Amino acid sequence: MADLHILRHHTLGLASARKVAFKWAENAEQEFGMRCTYEEGHSADEVSFVRSGVHGTLSVTKDKFELQAKLGFLVGAFKARIESEITKNLDDLLTPKPKPRAHAKAHASKKT
Repeated sequence: MADLHILRHHTLGLASARKVAFKWAENAEQEFGMRCTYEEGHSADEVSFVRSGVHGTLSVTKDKFELQAKLGFLVGAFKARIESEITKNLDDLLTPKPKPRAHAKAHASKKT
């Protein structure tokens, strides 16, 4: 069995981190065929996930995400790729998206 451990610190606070974790769980279900269970707590939440050959948890607090997973023998052969995909997915969700800026309209001067 191979183990995965991914830790990401953030400054979102629990309410915003919860939104990111919900989105992560949705992505894990859609992209990786995981079955996810979300449990809210007072100061921390936990997403449990499972599929054939993989099981683990994503712990969510006001200042960190910590993923721990166990990969079965066959899935363990793809550990590097799986870790890379999970890391990219989580990092993309944690990266603030720039707000769209209003474009200034060009004003043409009218000559008469």
